[in-house]
Amino acid sequence: MNTTDVWKKEFADRFAKCFDEFKWLYCEVYNNDMQAFHWLVNAMYEFYEARNSALKALDRKRESTPFWYSTNDLIGMMMYVDNFAGDLKGVRKDLDYIRDSGVNYLHLMPLLKSPKDKSDGGYAVSDFRSVQPELGTIDDLEALTAACHENDISVCLDFVMNHTSEEHEWARAARAGDEEMRKRYFFFDNWEIPNEFEKTVPQVFPTTAPGNFTKLDNGDIVMTTFYPYQWDLNFGNCVVFNDMVCNMLSIANHGIDIIRLDAVPYIWKELGTSCRNLPTVHKLVRMMRIITEIVCPSVLLLGEVVMEPSKVAPYFGTPEKPECHMLYNVTTMASMWHTVATKDVRLLSHQTRQLAALSKDYVFLNYLRCHDEIGWGLDYDYLLSFGMTEVPHKKFLNDYFTGKFEGSTSRGELYNDDERLGDARLCGTTASLCGVEAALENGDKKALKVALDCDVMLHAYMLAQSGIPVIYSGDEIGQLNDYTYHDDEDKQADSRYLHRGKLNWKNVEKRKTKKTTENAIYSAVTKLEQIRRKYTVFTAAAGFEVTDSGSNQVLGIRREFENQRLYAYFNFSGTEQSVFFDDILTATDLISGKTVRGLSAVLQPYGFLWLLCD
Repeated sequence: MNTTDVWKKEFADRFAKCFDEFKWLYCEVYNNDMQAFHWLVNAMYEFYEARNSALKALDRKRESTPFWYSTNDLIGMMMYVDNFAGDLKGVRKDLDYIRDSGVNYLHLMPLLKSPKDKSDGGYAVSDFRSVQPELGTIDDLEALTAACHENDISVCLDFVMNHTSEEHEWARAARAGDEEMRKRYFFFDNWEIPNEFEKTVPQVFPTTAPGNFTKLDNGDIVMTTFYPYQWDLNFGNCVVFNDMVCNMLSIANHGIDIIRLDAVPYIWKELGTSCRNLPTVHKLVRMMRIITEIVCPSVLLLGEVVMEPSKVAPYFGTPEKPECHMLYNVTTMASMWHTVATKDVRLLSHQTRQLAALSKDYVFLNYLRCHDEIGWGLDYDYLLSFGMTEVPHKKFLNDYFTGKFEGSTSRGELYNDDERLGDARLCGTTASLCGVEAALENGDKKALKVALDCDVMLHAYMLAQSGIPVIYSGDEIGQLNDYTYHDDEDKQADSRYLHRGKLNWKNVEKRKTKKTTENAIYSAVTKLEQIRRKYTVFTAAAGFEVTDSGSNQVLGIRREFENQRLYAYFNFSGTEQSVFFDDILTATDLISGKTVRGLSAVLQPYGFLWLLCD
């Protein structure tokens, strides 16, 4: 290329390593359009040049330690900026609390500009280069990321790439008839082709947003996989890919360390398919990985792939041609809540064995709750062997976690309840689903202890998994469901706001007061985090496997790294359980510090053990 003679050596060297594959992929996807390819490469260099010196220094540091994120050091927290501290300046002011909570990976939920009344929680972006005004400015975001880096905190931000808001400048121009902008979306003047798509493309929200297309006031029909105000982008158009890559690099240059690729399985559409997980998606993600490794190698790609394990793992790519650095461990999260309801660990054990068989280079994000609902995408073929069939079992789970099932103390609400299909998803905070809310309402101290023990045990289980644990803001103090959304016209139709309440800072202060629920959970979780950081057996590179506990109510995990062995046992039942050890003679209980000798132990209701054998 005629520009290589003016490139800085660092960029040129990185580019040269990837040039052949990058060019081949781009030309294959975009029909040898070298003009578009050259445009993108020149833009990449401009973004490289625009990175400030601190970010370039971080790039070089992380280039020398490419798996820096796979140690046992990272512990995350995800939050809505307004719910946590009002705005970006508020988050910056409260970084001490984040750091004191043991967090050094901060996931900021969508904060780029989006219409207030049609935002889907920030996932309908109208401007990828601006922050929602009430949260601050793009300069405030950069100041926050710089402050986080000074405190050794990495920052993650969602990159909504499947669609834009109908208010985005591209969409407004397309609606006005601009043919080039119309090509950035999927526009049709009649229902013939949309109806063909509908024959093979599943619906994401069949009750709240049925179908995959929306008819506009002017008669045009546009593809809208998620909501009518979110217009799907046509990544078959190289201009869309090029411009969206530039939006991603702009975000990275404001100090974002982890780019969360929202809804990435959906970004390539082909008639006659499900428009999910198509081969070209992986080519696009692979190119995005190459681009970040050239321009900003300290930046990680986190894929949001909310599907079964067989469809999730391919988004890691291969060791030779990696795609995402990290993925969500969504199936384990759902299986864990199934286990809370059934008190039976066999599905969770089965799930853990599947994960143990994967490459140790695969880094998952593990979590108990997040901003979204819990979907019951379980392995029903496996559950059928225990007599659990899909529709009745989903009803049982939803009845259990909404408190309708006899004996249940869970407090949740349904989301997208489809009575016709007998299907629904579930909302609620960790503490409310564990029974803390009901126990406090009833003034039942015994039930409260059981609920708190369940909450802490689940955190211990999350922290014992391989990968990066991520706490949903508020869970560290046992925040309860927020029912005020029922009275808010902008929120009342979306039950996910049940667990999207504002952080109660008065309750945050209670974490310092003994005999409060806030203190019980906060002190336990921060202690577990400290232990996790201390022992390398918790690193993602450690080998792990399921170990027989002798009880279908107790999950046993064995982890091993270098000269350390950890046996972890988790009682998912409300009764005492005896557990039997395979080959432990002497071990240290990492929680109590006591020496454990023998071949068995008794776990209290929702109790757990972390046993270290040197």
